[in-house]
Amino acid sequence: MNPLYVGIDVSSKDNVVYLMKPDGTKIKNFSVPNSKDGSKRLVKEVLSALTSFSLTDVIFGLEATSVYGDNLVYFLREDGSLTPNNRKIHVLNPKQVNKFKESYNDLPKNDYVDSFIIADCLRFGRINKEVYLDDYRYKALHNLTRARYVTVQNLTKEKQRFINVLFKKYSSLAQEKVFYDKFGATALAVYEEFDSADTLAYMDLHELTEFLQKKGKNHFSNPEEVAKAIQKAARSSYRLPKTVNDSVNQVLAISISAMRALEAQIKEFDKAIAAQMQLIPNTLTSVKGIGAVYSAGIIAEIGDINRFPDQAKLAKYAGLSWTQHQSGGFEAQNTRLIKTGNRFLKYYLGEAAMSLVRCDAEYSRFYHLKYNEVNKYQHKRALALTARKLVRLVFRLLKDNRLYMER
Repeated sequence: MNPLYVGIDVSSKDNVVYLMKPDGTKIKNFSVPNSKDGSKRLVKEVLSALTSFSLTDVIFGLEATSVYGDNLVYFLREDGSLTPNNRKIHVLNPKQVNKFKESYNDLPKNDYVDSFIIADCLRFGRINKEVYLDDYRYKALHNLTRARYVTVQNLTKEKQRFINVLFKKYSSLAQEKVFYDKFGATALAVYEEFDSADTLAYMDLHELTEFLQKKGKNHFSNPEEVAKAIQKAARSSYRLPKTVNDSVNQVLAISISAMRALEAQIKEFDKAIAAQMQLIPNTLTSVKGIGAVYSAGIIAEIGDINRFPDQAKLAKYAGLSWTQHQSGGFEAQNTRLIKTGNRFLKYYLGEAAMSLVRCDAEYSRFYHLKYNEVNKYQHKRALALTARKLVRLVFRLLKDNRLYMER
């Protein structure tokens, strides 16, 4: 193997390129527009360098930069002129590149230096796997599941903002667990339809009970007790000046609309993901509690399971691996999760693991066992360990293409 290393610093407008020989010497650096025409020129320069210096292979590297590098990766993958040169494409973690850069003294910060660092990082070879693009069905699924992830995060943030504003209007109602779900249809109706704590606190108990029955579709076993609890919380809440109260009502109404819109988006993503999953036969959905969405999120990030030689490598890729702190005869008992890894895969494994805790007796027992082992960070630790256990199951089911049989 006699490769040409191509480091590319990607931005929205330009791609800065550094061509490096196997011994680390510079061939050329240049900048091209981040466009189809610019990418054609990049390939032309690469082919010229391969011929001029009798190099046989080409290894491309670029940092993960949101969406700006995706089109370039597709272009390099599809360009037939690079096929004879055993092209490889690596999308590097920016943290890895920065750590590698720290080994050089007094380097300035500019695009040409960054492309050099990427090329040299490729040359040393301590890099992640080649980007997986053999089957575009996974990439299509990947787009949907990542977009869903972002929408879920936005909904979580919106709910937190809503609770903070709700405290201003109904301080005690926000603190106490009056409703089973603070964001359920009945709870939102109460927040939305009563303009002040006084209105809610001193309205007729029978009318409030009927209101709860109607909005809750008769799901309350004892609606009168719930109504009493709501009025008690409303009476003990702070009172706001009318002008401030009116503005808080406006903020709550807008926030409720935003939450409903985000929930509608998530439902649409779920439908699209379920449809896309029909094109990718898999055995993960045989596990009770892991439906089409969580299976899709896991499969989209993994791609072909044969990329991973064992389940430990898959766990590390997901960020579900623990650091080691050892020196001499000492080895720390308390260690942290590694800070690298695929955060989307880690999220979907965590969500699937929590679903299994509710649906599968073995995973429920394991979670609660780990939960009770410590006095702090109980849920976070137990969930991470349960997700790590799930990695072994996911690896085996996909590797052997077999169905799950609950013990």
